[in-house]
Amino acid sequence: MGDRQFKAVIFDFGGVITSSPFEAFNRLEEDRALPVDFIRSVNAANPHDNAWARFERAEIDARHFDVLFEAEAEAMGHRLEGRAVLAVLSGAIRPAMVTALGQLADAGYRLACITNNVPAGHGAGMARSGDARDAYEQVFARFEHVIESSKAGVRKPDPRIYMMMCEHLGLEPAQCIYLDDLGINCKPAAMLGMAAIKVTSGDQALADLSALLGLELG
Repeated sequence: MGDRQFKAVIFDFGGVITSSPFEAFNRLEEDRALPVDFIRSVNAANPHDNAWARFERAEIDARHFDVLFEAEAEAMGHRLEGRAVLAVLSGAIRPAMVTALGQLADAGYRLACITNNVPAGHGAGMARSGDARDAYEQVFARFEHVIESSKAGVRKPDPRIYMMMCEHLGLEPAQCIYLDDLGINCKPAAMLGMAAIKVTSGDQALADLSALLGLELG
């Protein structure tokens, strides 16, 4: 990929710019004596039409999500209300990632964000506050364009959401790098021609992005 001319870096938000929500999910599971990764298992069942998917497309509100998620959890053998999951969803911002955004902008790269979020609450993966004083909003302000699933009505890994971003930026997928903490979301980006980086940690993400661009980040 050394001879590719990248123009834009597109970020997921929760789990990339912020710490992974799965860490918070695991703590909740431990507190409730649930199997490890139980919440991820619930969300992986019927992944395009379950409560989580419908909430991220803003087809249901928080009250309906609470009820539907609890029913899905019970169908898989355990009791867990959806509101408890939403309560732990926000993640801590990774300072090194914010630093890297500034370095990328200074180097002339365009910055964008595609995030699956829900139209309620506040934090990574949740509704935006619109308050310029908010730490999350200050990070979002660094992006030229942000696509939120809850506003677009389409969510990753649907290829349409990646093409929506390319069309807005006026770029071909091959001119873009995409970072996401979920392999299922990286796959369609790569199939469209983007250089996809699966994020397992902040340090790993910055190292892989640095290598791809030949630019020391972080």
